[in-house]
Parts: sequence; structure tokens; C-alpha cells
Amino acid sequence: MKQPVNIYVDADACPVKDEIVRVADRHQLSVFFVSNARMRLPVGFDVRRVIVSDGFDAADDWIAEQVGKFDIVITNDIPLAERCLSAGAQTLGAGGKPFTADNIGMSMAMRELSRDLRDMGEISGAGPSFTKKDRSRFLEALELAVRRAG
Repeated sequence: MKQPVNIYVDADACPVKDEIVRVADRHQLSVFFVSNARMRLPVGFDVRRVIVSDGFDAADDWIAEQVGKFDIVITNDIPLAERCLSAGAQTLGAGGKPFTADNIGMSMAMRELSRDLRDMGEISGAGPSFTKKDRSRFLEALELAVRRAG
């Protein structure tokens, strides 16, 4: 029997909600948008809203506790990506970059370096803006992840 594939989304700052639902609908997959506040969500085949407490990392903890080997997680949170990879899930950033066993260590190290540089005042502000090319790259990466999972 084929294992169902679910998509879990760290939804608070996710810029690709519509794209996720579009791919999930095409494959008739369940999507769990997890956040600590209500937000507008796209309508789709099986879109579920999960609101967690305001506690530190409450959304991350809920996702990490639910996710399984055949699931897909969408997050830009590198520590959450690492936890989900440990559970066997495929994990993608909103820009379409897959987090893998081969690159998660470097991603964690770069995260720490960036934090240290921000703390020292060497860098400031947000990263580059999200582009149409990023959306396209994300759609392609999610489609590939779904095909690998199924």
C-alpha cells in the first residue's frame, strides 16, 4: 500500500502558499499550514490550518513531531529543516533550494556566521527580495519532491 504524502508548511513568513496549494491540488495531497496566528490561506483540495501557541518554536515543534519519512516540509528555518531531514522528510526552502543531508551542515554553519556578523554590525537588513524566478524555481523543486515522494 502506498504511503500518503503530506506537505507541512512553516507558514508565518512563507511567500509561496499559492504555489504549494497548486502543486498539492494537482497531486491531491494534504497541506498543513502551521502558524501561531490566523492568516489568509489559499483554497484547495485538502488545505488544513494549524494554529499553535505563541511559544518559542511552537510551529517548528508541531511540524517536527508530525512529519514522516514520505512527507515534504517547506521552511526557511534551517534548524527546523535539519530536524525534518532527521525524520526522513524532504525539505525545501521557499526559494526552491532543497535542504539535504549533504548541505544542511553548511547551511547551519552559514546561519551561525550570518548571525554573528549581524551581532557585530557587519551586515544588516533583510536578504534579497523574492522574485518571479524564485517562484518558478520553487514550483519546479516542489514538483520534483512530490514525484520523488510518490
